[in-house]
Amino acid sequence: MATHNTRPHLPPISKDVLATIGNTPLVQLRYLASRDHGRVVVKMEGANPTGSMKDRMAQAAIDAAEHDGRLRPGGSVVEYTGGSTGVALALVCAAKGYRCRLVSSDAFSREKLDHMKALGADLTIIPSEQGRMTKDLFKSMIAKAAECAKQHGAFWADQLNNKDMQHGYHAMGEELWMQAERIDVFVHSVGTAHSLAGVSEILRKHHGGVRIVAVEPAESPILSEGRTGSHRIEGIGVGFVPPLWNPKMADEILSVSSEDAYAMARRLAREEGIFAGASTGANVHAALRIANTLPPEATVATLAVDTGLKYLSTELYGSPEAKE
Repeated sequence: MATHNTRPHLPPISKDVLATIGNTPLVQLRYLASRDHGRVVVKMEGANPTGSMKDRMAQAAIDAAEHDGRLRPGGSVVEYTGGSTGVALALVCAAKGYRCRLVSSDAFSREKLDHMKALGADLTIIPSEQGRMTKDLFKSMIAKAAECAKQHGAFWADQLNNKDMQHGYHAMGEELWMQAERIDVFVHSVGTAHSLAGVSEILRKHHGGVRIVAVEPAESPILSEGRTGSHRIEGIGVGFVPPLWNPKMADEILSVSSEDAYAMARRLAREEGIFAGASTGANVHAALRIANTLPPEATVATLAVDTGLKYLSTELYGSPEAKE
């Protein structure tokens, strides 16, 4: 009797954990998106080693610094971080043998801070005002990181000004295009602006007419309205215009409130099984708004930037409201 090989196709053994960054799945929303309008596809970046798309830019930054001599064997890396970038840098440093010194805040989830320390990072915490993310908080974190880099003679990743990090998202753009086969609109929230810029650059090479939509917190619409405020969406909305932001980067800017971002993140978990953070909720909320104006043959792509496991202790999933 003939036998059939039913073993699944699996990738070969990776040379190290860094080789597992990227090539993440793309999932089409089945229940939240209307069949009468454009389809919405979501890139599952929580599948990266630290559960975040930031692994891509951390790897790009360290590789570039090694290449041009800013980071040498036995050196150390310093950065200010809202959490996911710090975790990603700590991972890359652990895999490559560098010391990692990070400046963060109690405004960000306990899971992110613990994850940084678990990967061997030295952590400095800047107190926040009632757990809110504000311009002053980010400025304080940046100043402390600059001081630390100077004190230790370290490579300062300086994510808001580091153009190398953008290159980490070119592969994501290529992956998106190959997986979706066509993308009419790309929707994504703005933190440093690296991911929006990197992905958009690639998508526009494949489809000159692709529409790029940037997303920001409604409480701090610095890009669209020029005003700032405190909000509760981790990872985006630093309270000032990111140095590498270019208005030509996006065709449109949408604002999403913290409340709507949280509500959509919870709906994603319950109705689609996609477990992610509030910035993903903001992305999908905006993507659905766009998709509902388009015909069924159109494709709107966005990102699930991380995993909800990073937020279990926060009000997003840990509060009585979230557990109802």
